[in-house]
Amino acid sequence: MSEILVLYYSRGGKVAQLARLVARGVEEIGGMRARVRSVPPVAPVTETAAPPEPDEGAPYVTRADLHDCAGLVLGSPTRFGNMAAPLKHFLDTTSAEWASGTLVGKPAGVFTSTSTMHGGQETTLLSMMLPLLHHGMLVVGIPYTEAALNRTRGGGSPYGASHVAGTSGANPIDEDERALARVLGRRVADVAAKLERGA
Repeated sequence: MSEILVLYYSRGGKVAQLARLVARGVEEIGGMRARVRSVPPVAPVTETAAPPEPDEGAPYVTRADLHDCAGLVLGSPTRFGNMAAPLKHFLDTTSAEWASGTLVGKPAGVFTSTSTMHGGQETTLLSMMLPLLHHGMLVVGIPYTEAALNRTRGGGSPYGASHVAGTSGANPIDEDERALARVLGRRVADVAAKLERGA
């Protein structure tokens, strides 16, 4: 089976929940499987390395995950309208993959969670797209033919899946946000499957 890498950083847990929904969507496409991975946190003082595996949640990403994937879906919480530093730090270390074209021609998508409705969801999604475009990936969004995109009162945009967590992070992921996360996973997996078949 071909694998779609669902790669995320999550601090409060909502992006991790979205990642699992995206992975479910990926696996709704025949012949596709999700490989869920995370990135370690970073800190101003970096003398102590992160453990090789997190205590809980998805394993940390490796270079092999990038080489092996048929597509990539990135997720991050919003930090001042941008992706969080741990995900950006990881992407900044992928120069060798950029130079060798590891990700060229593979489909990609993005997802995020914010505490407020206008807390930078779309700018965060766009910020994650930029390095994917530099890697030569084919960015896949969510079209308005998806009914949930027209009725959502929380997250979700044509740029990718999202969630409005609330200032305390207590808002559950609602049905439209859940549906759109799965749609994003399905779309990236479907494009990857078609590319592999030469369709």
